[in-house]
Amino acid sequence: MLFSLLPSLPRTRRVTSGIAAGLLAAAVVAGPAVAAPKPLPLDLSTAGVADVQAGLASRSFTSEALVQAYLAGIDALSVNGPHLNSVRSINPSALADAKALDAERKKGKVRGPLHGVPVLVKDNIDVAGMPTTAGSVALAKSFPAADAPMIAELKKAGAIIIGKTNLTEFANFMTNGMPAGYSSLGGQVLNPYDASQTPSGSSAGSGSAGAAGLATLTIGTETSGSILSPARANSLVGVKPTVGIASRTGIIPISATQDTAGPMTKSVYDAAVLLGAMTGIDPEDPATAANPSDNVDFTAALSDSSLVGARLGYVASNTDPVYTASLEALRAQGATLVPVTVGGTTAPSILTLEFERDLNAYLARLPEDAPMDTLSDIIAYNSANAPAALKFGQTLLTDSEAVDLGDPAQSARYEAARDTGLAETRAAIDTVLTGNDLDAIVSNSATTGVGARAGYPSVIVPSGYSEANRRPSGIVFLGTAWSEADLLGFAYDFEQATRAWQTPQNINPSLFRCTSVVPASEWDASCTTTTTKPGKGNK
Repeated sequence: MLFSLLPSLPRTRRVTSGIAAGLLAAAVVAGPAVAAPKPLPLDLSTAGVADVQAGLASRSFTSEALVQAYLAGIDALSVNGPHLNSVRSINPSALADAKALDAERKKGKVRGPLHGVPVLVKDNIDVAGMPTTAGSVALAKSFPAADAPMIAELKKAGAIIIGKTNLTEFANFMTNGMPAGYSSLGGQVLNPYDASQTPSGSSAGSGSAGAAGLATLTIGTETSGSILSPARANSLVGVKPTVGIASRTGIIPISATQDTAGPMTKSVYDAAVLLGAMTGIDPEDPATAANPSDNVDFTAALSDSSLVGARLGYVASNTDPVYTASLEALRAQGATLVPVTVGGTTAPSILTLEFERDLNAYLARLPEDAPMDTLSDIIAYNSANAPAALKFGQTLLTDSEAVDLGDPAQSARYEAARDTGLAETRAAIDTVLTGNDLDAIVSNSATTGVGARAGYPSVIVPSGYSEANRRPSGIVFLGTAWSEADLLGFAYDFEQATRAWQTPQNINPSLFRCTSVVPASEWDASCTTTTTKPGKGNK
């Protein structure tokens, strides 16, 4: 039973010991002072792109007022209240950007469905005027020269970047054993569905903020599981697209082979709109050269009959009744389900082998006054400031620093691991698809690793909540390269049929009680008074 509900030569940088008060202050969310906003005729906990556009078109509110409302929500839930700590910094130009887009709308110019829509992005993505930190105290004052190309595409579409989300430090490539959602600069992100549970993955802040309604849309990044996993934990739709569908230039990397950015949203429609605005060809990112999805409207693929006649392979799991019910829902919508087993690869991981090369390439793009030039600079800084920087260590950083791809033998081993890993994981997926005449593969997250290694797309959609503890579940649709439109179509049909998603305020109301997002009239008396009498239970 379910609860229904290529790198330049490094510049030399001197590493100093001690952390100035100004650096510590950089860890605190900062932005324009905002007066208490007037209530909007919009529930931010559920609002999606269509709701926002309807309100803006009818002049029920402006983008400026909407940004103010979201900033108030961030203050109430991320900074104060339950202190979700999901938002690390506010874009100082957010309100000015909103005013400019409102002025365009008054003149009859609407750029598209993202015109005036607030978006939060993970703090490993360059946004002009904001530091890109990856959650590291070493990068607290590292400002890019310009927007990442993906951000430029979003702004061109009319999106308002209102801030950046916290993340697991260096996208969870800092050390082994560090909690998901923790960083030396940003602290610990909480999961609004259950604060005792991990917010999961490295895109933890995007997941938590998206779930709590702190922006209409959020963006994460994934190397292996860092969109899909926090989307599951925070009951969101997550799209881990084909590597190359969106530019990675201007994003602090782990692996050029596997990295990608993708949407994390409350609905499949919102994910489709956002993905369409993120795509593009970038001469600086060779992976985008083969991208057939530039300027594609993914919402055109959304239909509540997409599953009719579809053949889906499914990876069996007897441990999650929500997943079992999800498979039945797929059948009920007209899909034929075929049991499958999806293999993997014998090749070792390439993340440690690629990290230093790719990170140094990112750092080489930064302005001359950037605080760090190389991975070695960061390691040295962390070591000199260990009390603040190294609560859990930096073993993955030092392991990567020890790699020398200039050595022919090491380079040969790396290339073999990279090429074998790609070939074997792609074959593992494509053979299952073609051999069984399948349109996609579904799983209870079991295909996350193989899909990431292959660089193939996956879409996760909320499927329900466990009866025992109301923790979220999700079902994953995996496909071959560039099959995002099909996967989104299947996910949309499933979403519309099950209507499984619920807000964290509904699933976990105690976390939100006594906050400004809940009317004071609904507060329990214990929010303002002490009900324990002297001598009773307080000895």
